[in-house]
Amino acid sequence: MNFQPRNSTAEIATNTRALFQPGWIGSLRLPNRIVMAPMTRAKSPDGVPSDAVAAYYRRRAEGGAGLIVSEGAFIPHWSAAHERNAPQLYGEAALAGWKRVIYEVHAAGGRMFPQLWHVGQIRKPKVQDSRFALDEDSDFARRIGPSGVFGVNGAALEQLGNPATQKDIDEVISAYGQAARSAQQLGFDGIEVHGAHGYLIDQFLWSKTNLRDDAYGGDIARRSRFGADVIREIRLQVGPDFPLVLRVSTWKGQDYSARLAETPQEWGVIIEPFVDAGVDAFHVSQRRFWEPEFGSDMNLAGWTKKITGKPTITVGSVTLNNTATESFAGQDSEFADNLTSVVTAMERGDFDFVAVGRAFIANPDWPRRVQRDAALQPYAPAMLERLD
Repeated sequence: MNFQPRNSTAEIATNTRALFQPGWIGSLRLPNRIVMAPMTRAKSPDGVPSDAVAAYYRRRAEGGAGLIVSEGAFIPHWSAAHERNAPQLYGEAALAGWKRVIYEVHAAGGRMFPQLWHVGQIRKPKVQDSRFALDEDSDFARRIGPSGVFGVNGAALEQLGNPATQKDIDEVISAYGQAARSAQQLGFDGIEVHGAHGYLIDQFLWSKTNLRDDAYGGDIARRSRFGADVIREIRLQVGPDFPLVLRVSTWKGQDYSARLAETPQEWGVIIEPFVDAGVDAFHVSQRRFWEPEFGSDMNLAGWTKKITGKPTITVGSVTLNNTATESFAGQDSEFADNLTSVVTAMERGDFDFVAVGRAFIANPDWPRRVQRDAALQPYAPAMLERLD
């Protein structure tokens, strides 16, 4: 999959009809194949989404997003959060804030899932002079995770905490179920569970952070059990028909080069338990969507669909020439006409939806612009300072 970057605002030169066909995630019919990817904005003081947050998501619904996935929303567990201004999905004030958000999105004709988030045993990065530093509270090592192993990109993994007990695990699983039930009651159209990027569920999946030798670790299959138990609890709370997506990745915030599987067979052992537990679709995160897996010409979303038969969402630097991490370090993005690769793979049946992240921040009406071959604005990190 190749693309040509351009140095300025540019127009799309691709037949994009495939992006504007309806699609399904479980019982939910979506008007097109374009998903607004979850992106942490941290504009919700004390975890409460504001009117500005509601207006921000409404603009993307008005701009033509087939589905909006919210930034990660912390579940009701004491160790879920590592950011005070990211939203939570519990507490009277926060739930009222989300009620306003979903009202505005629905009023604009949109559909929206919250992303349920628990960070687990991770050290929070911050940027100082374009370098990663660590910003953490004094008792961060008490956070719940599989084996007490903490890390962040640029810092070695360290054994700083304790492995989760069965009681800890049961409480976290219950908290995921509570958050899912709240989302359904608020009127969301489905939910996405964050199981990627080195956060809690992914920490159980990764052999470097899961050192357990019990029912939740010791081999590839057992490392999937925690995530599958989370999905089963959510299904118990919301019923069989409420759409449920799981976000997965092989790369981690702790290690961008990490891999969970070396073969399609190993990947199948990891992800098939989630299907059995009740997942309707997978959101497969890659830093660059066009990078193939397992010596083939398919990306990881393609392999996930081939193995499970479930719809998949691809994501990673769509219409941009650099990764989110490079942007986070202060590098401006340029337009990249890589939609031809997206459409070609979608028409081939590799995946069903494409998620757009930073380009949606720069262009709230990204789908409308693409549909009419209009110019796209490039993304710049300074855009994160405001909710436009």
